[in-house]
Amino acid sequence: MAHSLVILLHGVGSQGGHLAPLGQAWQSAMPYTAFAAPDGPQAFAHGGRQWFDVRGVTVENRPARVAAARDAFDAVVGEIVARHGLMERLDEVALVGFSQGSIMALDAVVSGRWPVGAVVALAGRLASPMPFAPASPTRIALIHGDADPVMPLALAQSARHDLAQAGYQPQLQVVAGGLHGIGGREAALAQAFLTAA
Repeated sequence: MAHSLVILLHGVGSQGGHLAPLGQAWQSAMPYTAFAAPDGPQAFAHGGRQWFDVRGVTVENRPARVAAARDAFDAVVGEIVARHGLMERLDEVALVGFSQGSIMALDAVVSGRWPVGAVVALAGRLASPMPFAPASPTRIALIHGDADPVMPLALAQSARHDLAQAGYQPQLQVVAGGLHGIGGREAALAQAFLTAA
C-alpha cells in the first residue's frame, strides 16, 4: 500500500490518460507515492471528458455549476482514496489539477469536503461559491503562465488573494511566457512543491 497519493485532474475536453505521464515522470522523486489520473464524469461535446458542463458558462453561473459537480467529483475521488486506504489520512493525499481540474481541486478544499495535504492548481482559477468552510492546513500552490490566453494570470492572482483572505497560505509561482498548458517548467515547479513537505 502506498504511503501517499497524488490524484491528477484534467481539463475540459481531455482525459485522465493525458495527465498520467506526469505521474510517471514524478515517480522516481516520490517512490512511495501512488498516482491516479481519472476521467471526468461528464462527456464533453467535442470529445474527451469534463468535470462540469461549460456550455454557456459565465462568471455568474460558474460557481453554481462547480457546486452541482461536487457529488460526481466526490464519487470519483472518494473511490480512489478509499482504494488506497487513505480515507483516514487525507493529509497524505494531494490533488493536482489543470484548468477545470484546478477549479475542482481548489473547490474540494475550500468547501471543506477534502482537507487534503496539498493542492497544485495549474493554469486554474478559484470559482467556488461562497461562503468558504474554515481553512484547513492544506498547502496550496498556484502555478500559472503569465502569457496564458485562456486563464489570464489575473485569475491566479485573484485566487491567491481570496485564499489568503480565507486563512490559507497559497504560493503563486508565475512562469514567464507560460501559456495554457503543462510544460517542463510547470511540471518541475509542481514536483518541487509536492516533494517539499
